[in-house]
Amino acid sequence: MKYYFNTTLNENFDEVIDKVTEKLKKEGFGILTEINVNETLKKKLDVDFKRYQILGACNPPFAHQALEAEDKIGAMLPCNVIVQQKNENTVEIAAVNPLASMQAVKNEKLTEIANEISEKLKRVINQLN
Repeated sequence: MKYYFNTTLNENFDEVIDKVTEKLKKEGFGILTEINVNETLKKKLDVDFKRYQILGACNPPFAHQALEAEDKIGAMLPCNVIVQQKNENTVEIAAVNPLASMQAVKNEKLTEIANEISEKLKRVINQLN
């Protein structure tokens, strides 16, 4: 099982960020955190890196259910979605596969929740094309 779902688009990086955010919103996710990796690496290490952004997506009802089912699961939240510039014309979007990351946790209730979240994130990725 792959630990992510992904797709590539031939679009502008900033427009892709907006598009991903919109698709996540339609599936009930909000963005809790945004990490601009290339800016951070430049500031901290003086390294040039491709455009790479991590969006920390959260679906509050499912997050609540997951926390009720497994109180330490917060260590694996939120669901990260990355947007990275692959080349001048290509942007890749990848979302974590919650089913893959939850395999280590032996909790049937959590597996059911992870399955539903996986389906939502798959839809986001598939709707980007």
